[in-house]
Amino acid sequence: MVKIAIDAMGGDFGPEPIVKGTIQAYKKKLFIPILVGKKSEILSLLPKRYRDKISIVEADDVISMGDAATDAVKRKESTIYKAIDLVKQGEADGVVSAGHSGATMTLATLRLGRLKGVSRPALATLMPTKTGRRSILLDAGANVDSKPQHIAEFAIMGGCYAEDLLGIKEPSIGILANGEEKSKGNEVTKEAFKILTGYKGFKGNVEGGDIFNGTCDVVTCDGFVGNLVLKASEGVASTITGLIKDYIRKSPVAITGALLMRKVFKLLKRQMDYAEIGGAPLIGIKGCAIVSHGKSNPKAIQNAIYQAINYVDTGVNDHIVERLQALKEKG
Repeated sequence: MVKIAIDAMGGDFGPEPIVKGTIQAYKKKLFIPILVGKKSEILSLLPKRYRDKISIVEADDVISMGDAATDAVKRKESTIYKAIDLVKQGEADGVVSAGHSGATMTLATLRLGRLKGVSRPALATLMPTKTGRRSILLDAGANVDSKPQHIAEFAIMGGCYAEDLLGIKEPSIGILANGEEKSKGNEVTKEAFKILTGYKGFKGNVEGGDIFNGTCDVVTCDGFVGNLVLKASEGVASTITGLIKDYIRKSPVAITGALLMRKVFKLLKRQMDYAEIGGAPLIGIKGCAIVSHGKSNPKAIQNAIYQAINYVDTGVNDHIVERLQALKEKG
């Protein structure tokens, strides 16, 4: 049975939403949860009927959002260090954390190590599209200065994720650039284009709009660019939602229309809600690490745990190693 270590203290709202999300996940999915954090606080939130079903690993130190990510390496008593160490020691198969994302990625990379053939792990995030099917954007922030080889590896890892976890048989893969033409992009993307030419599913350069229109399943880019895209998208979604609410409040006609369109608005909200996804996997490490939003509610934690279980169950890491080896032999 899959064992998932959960950083119980890392989120913005303390252990309550994390413990609740873990319980919700346990009710619906067969797995072994291990909560890592301050035992007294966790027990106060854990109903007695679950105390013999959910393990607790004591850890008092919590990496705060203001701490440097590199500090986490020295703080061996911290919740995220201990959670990741459970994976390293084989006592857990994956880790979920809504805490300091930089600390989680740094520790996961250094403590667990990279898969064979992986130069740098990448953070993958699922983006909404007009078709209803998610596209994968990576790297979304793990690397801020990538080389062409890294971009190519991100593309292959994203393709494996799309196949194994999203069930897309032949995912289309594109490099994010400032135009679709082969001549567009910077020196890094142009060289990555050459490396990926001939790779199954590679369609060449894609533009920002292709992330959301459903024409490309996997969009690869440098982590600096990817994170800007992600944050800008969140900002646009939030602004549009706010504008719609303002218009509805100001117009009686709009209120009537909103009542009729309630189902549509509900579906739109679900598409844009990070809680529906749960978190972003750090792809390319030995093991599984899901990086969740700091403001994660119980539903987000529940879905992050599901994502971790599915990641482990599919064996996507073995798939990545095979594909990267094939690319190396091709080159």
